[in-house]
Amino acid sequence: MSGGADRRPAKVLVTKIGLDGHDRGSRIVAASLRDAGMEIVYTPPWQEIPTVVKLAVEEDVDVVGISSLASDHLLVPGLVAALRRAGAEDVAVVVGGIVPHEDEAALLAAGVAEVFHPGRPLADIVATIDRLSAGRRTAAARHGGASHG
Repeated sequence: MSGGADRRPAKVLVTKIGLDGHDRGSRIVAASLRDAGMEIVYTPPWQEIPTVVKLAVEEDVDVVGISSLASDHLLVPGLVAALRRAGAEDVAVVVGGIVPHEDEAALLAAGVAEVFHPGRPLADIVATIDRLSAGRRTAAARHGGASHG
């Protein structure tokens, strides 16, 4: 793990929004990120966007990872916009799970940093999250800000 500009571990919020209760994939990814040395904030499923935004800001996470199995990815552009309104525009948002390829371009256009489709190797997911986290911490250090309080 790169450790970024401030050498603290990446901090990642792994959650689900909407009504989908399947959380096996998000648990596996969260455990892999934790095993890679990242700090994980994990929520149970069925979170609402305002709750996720509040938690992301309070916890000063680098990345919000949304797991989607039943079209909950369609809510993610609203989450990205809410993070921007809350002043957390530097927090990367990634989506993993069952996301139709035809929806990926709209997610990326809305500000999603990465879409992880089924079969993506966990090592690749870990490396991507680490890169996104390091980028946020480097930018914060460059602007005199601090992440992770």
